[in-house]
Amino acid sequence: MEKAGVATAYKLGDPSTSDILVRLRNREGRPEWFCAHSSILMKKSKFFADSLSRVNSTKCVEVQCSEFGYDQYVKLLKLLYLSNDLLLDSWDSVKTALGILQVAVALHCEEITQSCIQYLEAVPWEDKEEEEILKVVSRLGPIAMPILARIQPVDLNATKNVFLSAIRFATSNGGPCPHFADDLKVSAREQVEYMLMEDEDTPFITADEEVKSEIRTCLCKIFSSFEKELGSLLEADLSSETAEVKALPSLSDLDWMCNILPKMDLMKDFVSSWVEISCNILAVIQDKKFDSTLWGVKVKLIEVVGKVLDAVGFGNVILPTPARVHLLKIWLPYIRRMKPLLDLQGSEEMGFPYKMDEDLCQNIEAAIVSLVLALPSNDQADILVDWMQTEQVRYPDLSEAFEVWCYRTKAAKRRLVVGLNGIDNGTVSL
Repeated sequence: MEKAGVATAYKLGDPSTSDILVRLRNREGRPEWFCAHSSILMKKSKFFADSLSRVNSTKCVEVQCSEFGYDQYVKLLKLLYLSNDLLLDSWDSVKTALGILQVAVALHCEEITQSCIQYLEAVPWEDKEEEEILKVVSRLGPIAMPILARIQPVDLNATKNVFLSAIRFATSNGGPCPHFADDLKVSAREQVEYMLMEDEDTPFITADEEVKSEIRTCLCKIFSSFEKELGSLLEADLSSETAEVKALPSLSDLDWMCNILPKMDLMKDFVSSWVEISCNILAVIQDKKFDSTLWGVKVKLIEVVGKVLDAVGFGNVILPTPARVHLLKIWLPYIRRMKPLLDLQGSEEMGFPYKMDEDLCQNIEAAIVSLVLALPSNDQADILVDWMQTEQVRYPDLSEAFEVWCYRTKAAKRRLVVGLNGIDNGTVSL
């Protein structure tokens, strides 16, 4: 490292000790003269070293100030007189360091260049500054690339590790600091959803089998935790608020998983597990013990069921017919029974925070109609008979499914007759 005494023995602009003149030409063409010292200039700048090796008897070096700015050249000349250990302290902003960097690269001042890069690597950037940094680095080339280390693409393993850690945290119980962790869970979920937004980089995450395997494991843990929490509600003597707090977290995690699993082609894993435990869920939630409690859990259940029905009803998840019939026959009565209860609670003067959103109601109804119409005719008939015999025919309204079933029933008979005639005639007509 250069000793401070060597660098401070001379001062820029001191005519009594200078042996060279540096002539800066600004944009207006008016030259500026600076008394300088060749020993310092040659040591700190390859540009000045090359120029002074060819200098004439006038001992003058001319520098044409480019688009970087006249003031930046003046500041650079002053910085040449600083020792290396003082350079970092001379940067007061990203703008200053970025301007000097461009001049330092142009004049081949290696020490100042490295000092600018070190500073820009370490300090925070604002959005506008980052845009300017990108422009400058693209012009300067490899020498300035270290500045961009913080925004360089990471390798696949690093991406996977961060993504999976975010998934685990987004579905964790919060640990020793639950209130603080709630905010972090929200942030983790937002970033997971952002990483899964469709773009050219998304397939690196969504197609990776290790990631899918880890998410399946995480999903199984959430389902297991949810079942365990529900089961404990029947055994424990808890207040309604405590029971709500105990049962909601895992259910909320499952609700959120419904948002990200379709983007990874894993929604079938969710639906299959949900169908498998549906009877256990309703056995607890419909226990008389909870007739007037757990409203938050009951509404959240409907929200999750709505997403399951949507996935199956519109063909995004393919299940065998028995599973689809089972899904409908289990959850349709629950939804039908809960809707008027929630509407009644929601109309009370004291206010009630739990009510089925209108959009949710419409989406569930559309999914159920679509699901019914995709079943075999006899299964459709069973569901339609049950619908017309119940008091709650208004929701969900299966009128559309009923109309289509009636039309198909008559049309099916005509098709059968035509088909049989075609067989008798040696042809097949559809």
